[in-house]
Amino acid sequence: MNTKILTKREHEVFSLLIMNKTTKDIAKKLGISEKTVRNHISNVIQKLGVNGRAVAVVELLKLKEIEL
Repeated sequence: MNTKILTKREHEVFSLLIMNKTTKDIAKKLGISEKTVRNHISNVIQKLGVNGRAVAVVELLKLKEIEL
């Protein structure tokens, strides 16, 4: 069973994050506020039980939730 951890939007946010996009860039591209982008990132960090974006990215790569 391949259960996804990320919502579609969280996946979009992290896919842009690993392309070195800023919170502002991501917000503009997805048509949402910077606060909403930060909320998505915080939600993922909480789901994974990690400290920070970088560790979240590493975990998501390990879990094959996102790809480089």
